[in-house]
Amino acid sequence: MALLIQRPNGTEDVIPQNIHKWHTIEKVTREVAEKFGFKEIRIPTFENTNLFLRSVGETTDVVQKEMYTVMAKETKFTLRPEGTAGTIRATLQNGLLNEPMPQRLYYILPCFRHERPQAGRLREFHQFGVEMIGTQSPVADAEVISLAKNLLDRLELRNIALYINSIGCPACRAEYHKALKAFFEKDKDNLCDTCLSRLEKNPMRILDCKSPVCSDIAANAPLIIDYLCQECSDHFEKLKSYLDAMNIEYTVNPKIVRGLDYYTKTVFEFVTTDIGAQGTVCGGGRYDGLIEQLGGPKTPALGFAMGIERLILTMEKQGCAFIEPKKCDLYIAPMGENALLKTLTITHNLREEGFWTEYDVVGRSLKAQMKYADKIGALFTMVLGDNEINDNKAKLRNMSTGEEIEVTLDENFYFNFSNIAIAAMFKESLEF
Repeated sequence: MALLIQRPNGTEDVIPQNIHKWHTIEKVTREVAEKFGFKEIRIPTFENTNLFLRSVGETTDVVQKEMYTVMAKETKFTLRPEGTAGTIRATLQNGLLNEPMPQRLYYILPCFRHERPQAGRLREFHQFGVEMIGTQSPVADAEVISLAKNLLDRLELRNIALYINSIGCPACRAEYHKALKAFFEKDKDNLCDTCLSRLEKNPMRILDCKSPVCSDIAANAPLIIDYLCQECSDHFEKLKSYLDAMNIEYTVNPKIVRGLDYYTKTVFEFVTTDIGAQGTVCGGGRYDGLIEQLGGPKTPALGFAMGIERLILTMEKQGCAFIEPKKCDLYIAPMGENALLKTLTITHNLREEGFWTEYDVVGRSLKAQMKYADKIGALFTMVLGDNEINDNKAKLRNMSTGEEIEVTLDENFYFNFSNIAIAAMFKESLEF
């Protein structure tokens, strides 16, 4: 029978068989972020559209082509295309700038962009991101990059290269824009319509165009690193010295500009070749003017975001280890009404102690119950019938070894089962 309604194009279902992969990412990202002193923040899924127009930039692909925007009465709302703008809005609105600086925040959230779905690039995707607010020191840039590197190492990812660049401040970028405009003017008849409009407003955005024709033209464009003012140049040199001190390998790539307008000075990417064309697994940089642009005081800030789907895809390609899915600790097969009543008591008490315990709720035969227990990967099984109830004893079967242990169904059962389960897990870990 054909399915009447399918999930929207560019979205994915995360079914129980795969959720352990997400749990791996979420666990490690939280642990690493908190190790660096970052605290979690949660923000709305949608924001006033003007937030993204002012922060992300009207000339970016995100704003021009990719945002999901709806009109609610007289107000435009947009499903967030990235996490930084909403986090900064929340920081301002909730008075976090009055707290000790720097503020160190992290988030795990879904984002939405209307673009052509492909491997590692979806219309609904998820990001882990961090924002450090209230410091202009280049050592903060190194700290944030170090956090990203630490996380990628914890996930045991390989063949990940770090690329860094500086795109300067508004002062030195004004001179760079003049040089870019002069460069692209001679080929403006060959630029796509989008880039033609960018030529006047923000010629730097042409460098980020995905059109093959525009990319070919931009290949020989002037480089921002040649136009840096002394302050931006010193900032970049110090960043490199701090990365060297932490033994973090990097390559200066003067063509990185990132896709959002709020970036200043440092920009960086961690890139892999293992997932095809969309190989950036982490991207970020400094955005010293964004808070002021959104109505706050002049406050420097920086951060990065990682695509969780891309991390999982890369880990799968490289055969990295995920957290093992949790298994049922004990499956009890009751045979008869009296056994079922006893089973309910045992199951309730074991669950109170934190054990995953299941029993038959379908009415299967004993043979079918054992097949079910095997399919769900139960670590132990126990059959309860009239004989077991009368004797107040039952046999606990270790499903991986076939070993059976007789246990007494008294008040000590829960303590004894705990010891047996722990001993079995410890033995398996030693053998592994």
